[in-house]
Amino acid sequence: MSTMTKFETTDKHRFLLNMGPQHPATHGVLRVILEMDGEYAMGIDPVLGYGHRMQEKMAESRTWPGFYPNTGRMDYVGAMPFNHGYVALIERMAGIEVPERAEYIRVITSEMNRIASHLLGIGAYVLDLGAFTPILYAFDDREDILDALEDITGSRLTYCYYRVGGVLKDIDDTFIKRTRAFIENFRKRIPMYNDLVTGNVIFIKRTEGVGIITADMARRYGATGPTLRGSGIAYDIRKSEPYSVYSHFDFDIPTGKNGDSLDRYYVRICELEQSLRIIEQALDKLPDGPVLAKPKRAKLQEGDCSFSVETARGVLTYYLVGDGSEVPYKLKIRVPSYSNLSLLEEMCTGMLIADLVSAMGSLDLVIPEIDR
Repeated sequence: MSTMTKFETTDKHRFLLNMGPQHPATHGVLRVILEMDGEYAMGIDPVLGYGHRMQEKMAESRTWPGFYPNTGRMDYVGAMPFNHGYVALIERMAGIEVPERAEYIRVITSEMNRIASHLLGIGAYVLDLGAFTPILYAFDDREDILDALEDITGSRLTYCYYRVGGVLKDIDDTFIKRTRAFIENFRKRIPMYNDLVTGNVIFIKRTEGVGIITADMARRYGATGPTLRGSGIAYDIRKSEPYSVYSHFDFDIPTGKNGDSLDRYYVRICELEQSLRIIEQALDKLPDGPVLAKPKRAKLQEGDCSFSVETARGVLTYYLVGDGSEVPYKLKIRVPSYSNLSLLEEMCTGMLIADLVSAMGSLDLVIPEIDR
């Protein structure tokens, strides 16, 4: 493979090192070329495109319902919000009103998926740093969520559950009881994660003061999600620009103080409880009624439209241009992992390679989002 890189150096003490594309700490097919001076990374060049699938062009070559399955295959561990953003975009474009019960179900399932995503992110992050036990507990709790979601969606990962006008299938008493049992059990488990990981002196030494992202730096790169909130900026689309029925619920936006890897981890731990609060309130207030609007053959009116949602990694925006047909003329997808990855070079230049693994892992990147 050709080593195409932006680095040109005559320093005989420096050398190039490939981190990936097959590397466990890159969490996907991401290649990072490092210009090393001993154990210090003096230059960092992420190389994208190894898993590119032309998702946006696919959207422009089929009718809008044909893109449903694609949405769950970008962020494959947090697919529900990607479903949500797309159907809400078409609903806005076509002027379709969603039944209230369907909106509540969307919130419940999206927040359950957010918890599952954070559990995977936290478990894998700590595994990157050399601790194996936490990911076993994380997957144990995550399985309860996947079992519940499988019952109503038929899938365990790449969901295709939301439909324009609502959701594919109503939730039943079994799902509600299962979800309430999960909430009760998981609340008891969160202190265990804090004892096992958050207060672990080795974990603290590996993350505190490592990979600092200042508030100004986060803004310059368009960082969102826990990466942004870890730098002390309390911006969350669910609160700042509420969509669906998020305005009906009371929840907090956790933030960090120092903008380091430890803060980004801690924001995700705190968000687990906030998602539980949202799910609990949604179950308590769940209205009766239909879960899908009356069928309507929707054409995409001429003009453009956008819709943004908060995924587990940050702000996702779909931007669509319609020409009056059922096939999108243009679809652009703004994913959070791409902007968050852009921070890597400024954040990590001059860092020990062991610390680079810690800093990069704290961004919780999902590469198929970037290589869409």
